[in-house]
Amino acid sequence: MLRRFFIIIHRITYIIGKTTFLNDVHKSHKCTYIRQYHNLRPYIKVSAIPAFDPTQLPYWDIYIKEKKDKSILVGGTIAGQFMAGLSGGQRKLLLFELIFQRTASQDNLLIVLDEPFAGVTDDFVPFIVGRLNEMRKKHNILLVTNDHVETLKTMADNTVIVSAIDRTKVKINEKEGVDRDTALLAMSIGDEYTQNSNNQDLKFFLDVELSKNGGVFGVAGFAVFSFGLFLLTFWNSNGGSEPLVLIAAGIVSFFTANPYFLQLTDWRIYQNEEAEALLHSSKMMNKMLKFGLTMTILVVICSLQYGVINACLTVDTLVGSNFYFGILFDSLSLLITVALLGLFTNMSFEAVQIFGGMPFLMMIFFSTTFSPGAGINGLKNLRYLFARFYLWCMVPGYGELMEGCPENNNMLYLILASLTVPILFVCYKGAKAVYNKAKGAQAMTSRRESMKTYEFAELQLELFGQKALRNLKHIGSVANLEKLAGSLHSNSEMAAEIDADEEKKPDCSV
Repeated sequence: MLRRFFIIIHRITYIIGKTTFLNDVHKSHKCTYIRQYHNLRPYIKVSAIPAFDPTQLPYWDIYIKEKKDKSILVGGTIAGQFMAGLSGGQRKLLLFELIFQRTASQDNLLIVLDEPFAGVTDDFVPFIVGRLNEMRKKHNILLVTNDHVETLKTMADNTVIVSAIDRTKVKINEKEGVDRDTALLAMSIGDEYTQNSNNQDLKFFLDVELSKNGGVFGVAGFAVFSFGLFLLTFWNSNGGSEPLVLIAAGIVSFFTANPYFLQLTDWRIYQNEEAEALLHSSKMMNKMLKFGLTMTILVVICSLQYGVINACLTVDTLVGSNFYFGILFDSLSLLITVALLGLFTNMSFEAVQIFGGMPFLMMIFFSTTFSPGAGINGLKNLRYLFARFYLWCMVPGYGELMEGCPENNNMLYLILASLTVPILFVCYKGAKAVYNKAKGAQAMTSRRESMKTYEFAELQLELFGQKALRNLKHIGSVANLEKLAGSLHSNSEMAAEIDADEEKKPDCSV
């Protein structure tokens, strides 16, 4: 039977070929995107997900019977640590159901799904098919799959074939040699999901990050262990040993905080994918909350550092607010780069560790705290960029050895030196945002011109029927829309006649 879909407003487009095509759709359009291997933080309790009803999951009765419905975790691996929870297929269904429930209250969204059947047993295929059929009534869906192809073909309104050899052309239904960029523009009709921040998101963040698997309790336990050993081994340190005690406590503090800072890159990647899956409302809000929590942990560790230093020394030479804040901002200057790069860039884990560790490495080379007065003239002036230099200027019996210590406002210089990297980072992000905005406006202008062409209009008519005519009129297409409308109605009449002829044919099967 020949079919022409001309009155279906919401539909499924089935893509045969490269997942790269969906990635390009995601880059070019604001959409809801679920990847084949989509990640959620494994220590999230399923029951804690806000505005989500897990009882609609087809396997949830199992956990209710086992009385695990309140405690079961999403499960998986983060920062090299495996956490037991849902199976891979169950997580896939969780993501799918999460998208279904979140988008049920909105219309005309663009939803992109990469291999929705991958890792799912045949028992749950009817559940996914049912959800797809419900979602197609309100939204536009693009998906790729290599599993249950025949099932999907019976549902799909359009089929796109992407070649692995020639990536410049695609086949859409019976249309050969369609320009890939034009296809990306034409098939991506739909709006972005809108979600408002509320107290539920804040509560969810705190419930997850302050849970026993969120990492905070691990850092707390390690801090108690490390500083406990420090107290035992540095107790009754005499006057004159302040620099050595200060260095040792700083190293302990650094390695106590470092594990939490190291996992920020993985956390950012998972959190970004959670936002794509509509788990929470704002990536930036969650990143800022995580940054605030990370800085709070650093303050607590530095407070412990200050406390144990003065508990171990038999003299009161490092007591006072100046030393407390000096220790705090010195530690901040060494670790904040890891936090900024880990949370607010797209750098890989390896890159974050390399560039995030540079302040510590450069401090050893250029602060002159390990070699007072040494170094090449001119190059030694770089010491003024490091908070450690100003902190060492405050240490009794050692400050006199430091070359060029400020006579006044030493604490102010220490704070400003510790904030050098954050200030430069904010300036860079601001400049990049302005550049991207200008570049995006230019790209949008180019896209709008491409969307006015006859080729684009013809392709949208093929994909979306009557809905395409309304969209083309809205964007100011140069194509003859009346002629396109006539062609659309002619095709519909032809399809109806062919369908009628097919039904009148006698059944000749034996």
